[in-house]
Amino acid sequence: MNHLYLLLNLGSLVVPFIFSFHPKLKFYKLWKPLFIGIVISMSIFIPWDIIFTKQGVWGFNDDYFLGIKLFSLPIEEWLFFICIPYACVFTHYALLYYFPSLTLSKSTTKTISYVFVLLLIILSVYNYNKWYSLINFSLAAILIIFVINYSIELLGNFYLTFIVMLVPFFIVNGTLTGSFIENEVVWYNNLENLNIRLFTIPIEDTVYAFSLILLNLFIMNLLNKNKKLLQ
Repeated sequence: MNHLYLLLNLGSLVVPFIFSFHPKLKFYKLWKPLFIGIVISMSIFIPWDIIFTKQGVWGFNDDYFLGIKLFSLPIEEWLFFICIPYACVFTHYALLYYFPSLTLSKSTTKTISYVFVLLLIILSVYNYNKWYSLINFSLAAILIIFVINYSIELLGNFYLTFIVMLVPFFIVNGTLTGSFIENEVVWYNNLENLNIRLFTIPIEDTVYAFSLILLNLFIMNLLNKNKKLLQ
């Protein structure tokens, strides 16, 4: 099954890509800001990934990828940061197109955000010696603070659309962490995380996915507000 990770990436992408050309959605018109967002997010998450792989915070099972590596990462891992954000951002916009009232009030959004940030800071402080928990929770807290100040409406939408995204997340990430297969595609050093699993998924992965997708959406929002940057 050395093509499993590749199939998970492509399987996540194929339906959103096809429906990007839907005459009502016209998601392809957002490709430019989306791809800028993907490149910027990769510039953060890829170095983090490389360092954590080299330090043994996590790693990859050779049985489930093609064996082609770039800077210590399987090529499928690079594709992950393209395919998954594309699929999730598409899902976000599709949900808002069909359910335009899918949003929280500003006051509710602020309350949720401040509680979430406080929780993330507490977890970071109490787990300062666990690298995945520390970096993951710290980044999420910083990102939420930025988005509250510059695009609170985005958070009001995203808290709800992310709940929907958790369904495919548990399928794809569950497979990557061994829920439906004999071994993991991606393994984790539990000394570097809270060692709390949702099925086979480290709880940190949910925050990781939250930050990855929110960062892409935030960048897209900033670019769309300043359309001169896209010309």
